[in-house]
Amino acid sequence: MKFNLAFTLACWIISLSLSAQQKEPIGLIKTSEGEIYIQLFKETPNHRLSFIQLAEANYWDAFTFNRVIPNFVAQAGCPDTAEGFNDPDYLLDPEFVKGITHVYGAVGAGRDDNPEKRSATCQFYIVHNQSGLHRLDNNYTVFGKVIKGMDVVDRIVFKKRDEKDEPLEPVTMDVSIVYLTNSEIKKLIGG
Repeated sequence: MKFNLAFTLACWIISLSLSAQQKEPIGLIKTSEGEIYIQLFKETPNHRLSFIQLAEANYWDAFTFNRVIPNFVAQAGCPDTAEGFNDPDYLLDPEFVKGITHVYGAVGAGRDDNPEKRSATCQFYIVHNQSGLHRLDNNYTVFGKVIKGMDVVDRIVFKKRDEKDEPLEPVTMDVSIVYLTNSEIKKLIGG
């Protein structure tokens, strides 16, 4: 009986240790203005996986933040073109989740006006409105949230821009995935 209890206790301690060591994929956007870290939500698995795959393939590294509007969004990825929204291989069905909304720092997937509300995998945006953009809830999929770097987003959205809201000086980006434990994430965000 003592052996079973000791064995069970040892297994439980090892299990806790291993779960503390599990690593989460975190989006890292290195821009010409600084670094932005994004938590990717497990509740939106298809958008999360798509972001990870494109980041690991260096897909966005040739793009910039191409639409920046203070109190609205910093948008990046492929430009707003018909080609970016018409290829069914690059569209994702919506993943609207109760409780995951367009709060300040939310990361969402861009789309055109298609009635199915399917997302273009090539485009994402970061909400830059302190009150959130709840009129977008259940119309655009939110799949993540900035956990560090909203000061960088502030600098990006306040760049001088043209009549199409594109920064006059390009804001380049290098998007990757870093794998961090929960304790590393807490340390990153200052917790």
